[in-house]
Amino acid sequence: MSSESETGLAPVAGGSDRKQAAMPFILVAVLIDMMSIGIIVPVLPMWVGSFTASPAEQAYWLGVVSFTFGLASFFASPMLGALSDQYGRRPVLLLGFLGLAITFFATAAATALWMLIAVRLLGGAMQSNASVAQAYVADITDKDNRAKRFGMLGAMFGLGFILGPALGGLLGGFDLRLPFVVAGILALINLVYGYRVLPESLPLDRRRPFNWRSANPFSAFVALASHRGIGALVAVLACAGLAQGLLYNSWVLFTHFKFGWGAQENGASLAAVGVMSVIVQGWLLGKLLKRFPARRLAVMGLLSSSLAYGLWGASTSGTMMVAVIFANVLGFTVNASIQSIVSGAVDGKSQGQTLGATSSINSLTAVIAPVISAPMLMAVSGFPQGDWRIGAPMYLGSALLALGLLFAWLHFRHHAAAESSSD
Repeated sequence: MSSESETGLAPVAGGSDRKQAAMPFILVAVLIDMMSIGIIVPVLPMWVGSFTASPAEQAYWLGVVSFTFGLASFFASPMLGALSDQYGRRPVLLLGFLGLAITFFATAAATALWMLIAVRLLGGAMQSNASVAQAYVADITDKDNRAKRFGMLGAMFGLGFILGPALGGLLGGFDLRLPFVVAGILALINLVYGYRVLPESLPLDRRRPFNWRSANPFSAFVALASHRGIGALVAVLACAGLAQGLLYNSWVLFTHFKFGWGAQENGASLAAVGVMSVIVQGWLLGKLLKRFPARRLAVMGLLSSSLAYGLWGASTSGTMMVAVIFANVLGFTVNASIQSIVSGAVDGKSQGQTLGATSSINSLTAVIAPVISAPMLMAVSGFPQGDWRIGAPMYLGSALLALGLLFAWLHFRHHAAAESSSD
């Protein structure tokens, strides 16, 4: 039988067969989760538009729906994480899959905007399951292998990002409700699969009582930032998350204004991002971690991403845009590297709450990003095609990543000095 050091797995509560199913389940679960979310991306704006009378109303209410989803996820992430610290990962994950299935089916059945907003509020809360899945991986993986395992999770996100939107666009061509129904079916498949296969990862002796104060996202931020091993990494996560949010919210209109791209070109370029995510996080990350520690990889990845965003903004052709996507190899290692450092800095009893707090940071930036990107895109929309100023959202993203790089460098430098003095 393989040892822990050979497999990278820590003990899992459950039989040997269930232990073997743990990591594959999480990978499949994340893939299905991401596919179910990706499926609705191409059709959600049109579904919102079916309840409005003009494009202006459609844009406004889509913003409300997106804001509601992100806000719910922001508050729910640390709460679900704290609940999983007390009751275990398995019941919280299964409850989340059930909630997502109900959300998708209810979205398909919505007959008014208020119903759609209410349902997406629930969906935002249930989608915080991602932080519990990360805590699960931290439970079953030793510290030396966490960056690699988080990279595998990232690869599943990337693969789901490739498959989901493509399938959603195809299904939406038949009926706008169909992608939501299929997404609900995928969530139910996750529920049944998890109920039959998923072992509990958190032993009873590593659990901690639920505390409303610590489950508050703002209190969780303070606790996270004040932790000796994390500190400024909270600011790094915020800068990187906001930059990514600007990218996702600006990409389609930016490329349309700059190069005249349509749905086909944007779909292909976003698929390229997903392909790179799968290749780097699913395969290359493990090899890179053998050569570089997670700290150094995070710094190099932030530098690479900052340069990539600046080059995207200044690109003079679509070919250059795609070339930068494939050149930004190290940029796809940032999230997994930092998540592994954060996870390794806290004890096993706090994994759920800690990773829930980091997930809330991403949720908060997802709320803020559209508020920033929309006015910027409106301001540059009148410039002639090819004008360098159209890249304003990308330039801001580059600056945010450069700021995150500074925070990361200062944090790692401080802790390297502290570790040297303690020796």
